[in-house]
Amino acid sequence: MAKQRLKPNDRQALKYWDELVASIRNSSDVNMEDTPADIEARRKRLEADDEAWFRYYFDQYCTCEAADFHRRATRRLMSNRRWYEVRAWSRELAKSARSMMEISKLALTGQVRNVLLISNSEDNAIRLLLPFMANFEENRRIVQDYGAQKKPGAWEAGEFTCWCGCSFRAIGAGQSPRGTRNKNYRPDFILIDDIDTDEECRNPDRIDKKWKWLEKALLPTMSVSGNYRILFNGNIIAKNCCINRAIEKAKTIQHIGHADIINIRDKHGNSVWPQKNSEADIEQFLSLISTHAAQGEFFNNPVSEGEIFKEMTWGKVPALQRFKFLVIYGDPAPGENKTKKSSTKSVCLLGKLGGKLYVIKCFLDRGLNAEFIDWYVKLLEYVGGRVTVYAWMENNKLQDPFFQQVFMPIVRRIRREKNISLHIRGDETKKTDKATHIEANLEPLNREGNLILNEAEKDNPHMKRLEEQFKLFTLRLDYPADGPDTVEGGNRKIDIKLRDAEPEKIIPRSALRSNNKNRL
Repeated sequence: MAKQRLKPNDRQALKYWDELVASIRNSSDVNMEDTPADIEARRKRLEADDEAWFRYYFDQYCTCEAADFHRRATRRLMSNRRWYEVRAWSRELAKSARSMMEISKLALTGQVRNVLLISNSEDNAIRLLLPFMANFEENRRIVQDYGAQKKPGAWEAGEFTCWCGCSFRAIGAGQSPRGTRNKNYRPDFILIDDIDTDEECRNPDRIDKKWKWLEKALLPTMSVSGNYRILFNGNIIAKNCCINRAIEKAKTIQHIGHADIINIRDKHGNSVWPQKNSEADIEQFLSLISTHAAQGEFFNNPVSEGEIFKEMTWGKVPALQRFKFLVIYGDPAPGENKTKKSSTKSVCLLGKLGGKLYVIKCFLDRGLNAEFIDWYVKLLEYVGGRVTVYAWMENNKLQDPFFQQVFMPIVRRIRREKNISLHIRGDETKKTDKATHIEANLEPLNREGNLILNEAEKDNPHMKRLEEQFKLFTLRLDYPADGPDTVEGGNRKIDIKLRDAEPEKIIPRSALRSNNKNRL
């Protein structure tokens, strides 16, 4: 391999190459006694089965059984000579490794002749192309069955041609791809991998410019009358990103295209690739990063922090005796477990004074129904009789049977066991759309600095979750909003109670007569 394109002074890059080729060589053992007939029979057998082909020639990368979504994606790409595929797959789902195996098979079997690999920069494109080059050069199984692929004089990092007749070139976004030919073959496979960057996605003009380059400069390098495969690999890291635009394009050309959005967990909360990523592994890793990062990298859900609630105000809560009354409001999520597959339950202690809504203390977590009711008890004990407290629980028509048959028996049992005056009323108020009423009723309060989170609770993980749910709240409800919904419900009950408590204003008749004279 020519080293000049790898910058000889960059020892880290050279070390990476040496380790890569060594691992490939060591993982591709062969039987030197195989005859030409043995080799021909093996090739014929494996070429008829993509998964078997991958497992034999790329044993190092096939560490576990492929998932169904892997197999479906490969069938689409390999069986269509003209195809537009978008794989918005989560991290840890082998996007790059799978596409490398697919393209290598297409190249070695003569189905593609000119491959372009595009990334956000030339350096990144070269890095992504190195495993292709290393396998063609050092994979002993490929060399034994398809012959030596390293072609002297045409073998540089970032641009090389194999003896099988297929050329490869790495291009950074924005670079000129014009004139890219392999003899008389125009590009017939374009792999666009890791095209978006966080920085560029914050600037719509840069995304517009990059997408125009893709459509005006890159894709037209392919032949209108020839075969062409276009494959996008990436995550949806922002609402406005190239991967999202490619997905929209694929939807309009479904006869020759497909968009695949695969998260690390399915809609039921289970690992989509349990053969590789166990639930325990996923849970442990996600605990290391923020919710904001996890949603973008593993769930194709780029939640924008501060989209509605830009900043939350933390402040000191007045002495509880100063409030006319307090409200405990709860939102009972369905489910009787603590796993990450269940929704969060929430109970908040709220008070209003001088037009300011104070979130005095809250519980926001997954839990059992008995624990949910126990949160009410803890908040009552926290108040300690210093002020009147009204307790409410969201209870629409669908929730009412559960409220009556599950929660009320628990409340009665706790009253007996703890000798506590716990009375929870069901809030049967018919609400508008959840996102709409949260935004309409709480955003103005927050914007004016009148929604206050208790600074004494700032280190409480429950209150941290509440702040996080506020900051990640959108009208699309891309992320759970049980906490904000609970605060909105409690605020509504406080406002109703305060209005009911206002004395009726009596206007003296003399004032009315005087007002009528002025009108005349």
